[in-house]
Amino acid sequence: MIRVLLAEDQGMVRGALASLLGLEPDIEVAGEAADGAEAIAVAAEVRPDIALLDIEMPGMDGLAACARITAEVPGCRVMILTTFGRPGYLRTAMEAGAAAFMVKDSPARELAAAIRRVHAGERVIDPGLAAAALSAGPNPLSGRERDVLGAAADGSTIGDIARRLHLSEGTVRNYLSSAIQKTHARNRIEAVQRARVQGWL
Repeated sequence: MIRVLLAEDQGMVRGALASLLGLEPDIEVAGEAADGAEAIAVAAEVRPDIALLDIEMPGMDGLAACARITAEVPGCRVMILTTFGRPGYLRTAMEAGAAAFMVKDSPARELAAAIRRVHAGERVIDPGLAAAALSAGPNPLSGRERDVLGAAADGSTIGDIARRLHLSEGTVRNYLSSAIQKTHARNRIEAVQRARVQGWL
């Protein structure tokens, strides 16, 4: 029996996934979580074979939870299942130790088959997304540029961002300017949008 942890913030989607997987004779849903932090706690408690994580969750997202579960729960392989098929997300997920990356519009039978393949030691990646990730290239933004651009996403002023990240206002301006150039955007709002589309934030 393959024991699976489901982490998805939308209760209805999580319930539907649990029901679908419950129909498989060799798959058991051993735990459920509504966010990344809960997923880590449940994984440590139930020690599943597979952790199936959504990316977009409140608090800690699925990519951060993936890195923690991979490090802290030996023997648990992480699969990312997401609505957002963004090339940058795929690269980040692989770097965090994910064994699979699938988009949610895949048929249910493909998900069950992918769980079996990952349990058997394979890596499973949505082929269209893999091609897009290869053509998109690596994330051009440095860690600090991502931090500053992410902090600018809610419309915060330079002063607000500087205080929040413990940087000088001049340093924040430099990072923002660099991020705008690297994303080929006209301003920081557009830079945030382009970075999000690519999965760089």
